[in-house]
Amino acid sequence: MRFNKNKGKNVMKKYMGIFGLFFMICCGCTSTHAADDAAQKYQDKALEMIRVSVSMRTAKGFGNVPELATYIADEFKSAGFDQKDIHLLPMGDTAALVIRYRGDGSSGKKPILLSAHMDVVDALPKDWERDPFTLIEENGYYYGRGVNDNKFGIAVLAATMMRLKSEGFVPNRDIILALTGDEETRMITTRSLVTEYRHLIDAEFALIPDGGGGHLDENGKAVSFSVDSAEKTYATFEMTARNSGGHSSRPKRDNAIADLSAALNKVFRYEFPVRTNELTLSYFEQTAPLVGGTVGDAMKRFAENPQDKDAVSILRSIPVYVGSLGTTCVPTMLRAGHAENALPQSATATINCRVFPGLGVDETLARLKKIVANDAIEWKGLGSPLESDASPVRKDVFEAISRGVHASYPDLPIIPHMASGASDALHFRAVGIPSYTFSGIFIKDSDKFSHGLNERIPTDTLPVAMKMWRSILMELAS
Repeated sequence: MRFNKNKGKNVMKKYMGIFGLFFMICCGCTSTHAADDAAQKYQDKALEMIRVSVSMRTAKGFGNVPELATYIADEFKSAGFDQKDIHLLPMGDTAALVIRYRGDGSSGKKPILLSAHMDVVDALPKDWERDPFTLIEENGYYYGRGVNDNKFGIAVLAATMMRLKSEGFVPNRDIILALTGDEETRMITTRSLVTEYRHLIDAEFALIPDGGGGHLDENGKAVSFSVDSAEKTYATFEMTARNSGGHSSRPKRDNAIADLSAALNKVFRYEFPVRTNELTLSYFEQTAPLVGGTVGDAMKRFAENPQDKDAVSILRSIPVYVGSLGTTCVPTMLRAGHAENALPQSATATINCRVFPGLGVDETLARLKKIVANDAIEWKGLGSPLESDASPVRKDVFEAISRGVHASYPDLPIIPHMASGASDALHFRAVGIPSYTFSGIFIKDSDKFSHGLNERIPTDTLPVAMKMWRSILMELAS
């Protein structure tokens, strides 16, 4: 029988096509399995680092931050990072750690800075239901001091960088990880990084997993993801009333405690003028439909008209929102007198303020003096408040965050937000490094116990965070 060459070629093409498809499927399966294995390996590494770091009591006064910094530095060495790119910086009884992931420089852009803090607010074991310095997995949560603030963030960033390194990823710019050692107290390590060690951390912008993040409703459904792009200035003042005092059996009409009480009442009753910026208006506009009801309607009306007095009144009645409406000042501490049978010679109150960006600490103090209207009251500023402007809502950063989040939670609203608390981001913004704070943690409000008893995070947030941060870094640096 004559062999048909064309038919033979067609048969060969057919079988080659089938073989090629089979080969692609097999390769695809292998690639998928390899990716799954890598994801699991570095998720396990992150969990290991959380476990080790939680066991170290890195609160002020224990001197354990250098130990944690050394442990993390050794982990990066083992992962293949060059010794010359690992900078362990002792600073008194604490330390900072800077790791540089070298890129090829092809983008021509400055590095991306990642930052988190190694210290924690202390926890008293006798007050906890579980040992705060042992990572415990129970009922779908990880418990331990620092699991939320901020050892989860450290571990996820470190493990993500190690995974990218193992996969041969070469960023088009350097990626820098800067870990600070006293964010919860003096922030000296952060100030040193932006001054003395600026050459090690200088960057186009910073991403910080110490705030913001995913919000779950009480049923566990993801409702939004916030990115803190500004912070209010933390400023504290003392006001003191003085008196000549005397014997308590001979009370006088003038009294230091009475004078201070009158001044405190005026501070309590005063509401600073409403202030807004791009971030706060966007926050209320986007959050309104998620909250709904009377509060959601107030948010919507406020975003449209910040002078709507009824909307302002509703929002100011809710502690979680009042800080987004302007400067707040509240008395937090008192001390007075020197003996129970003597008239007080002095009485002092501590006033803690969170100053809206752009207002200024000096202007806030001047307003407080005007409110009190008593020239005999002495005022003293504590510490050295650092002011910074809001970071711009960068399209590249927010798009990368959106894609990273939407890989796990499609179409979830990504909302810029102004934080009322303080973080290391404040120092980076103050020297011209725009900073964006968001963790990969998705958690209910009722589960947030940072700084408190029984701090915890959901166990299922770890793979989400690992996936999110890998996506973000690969997009912004490739």
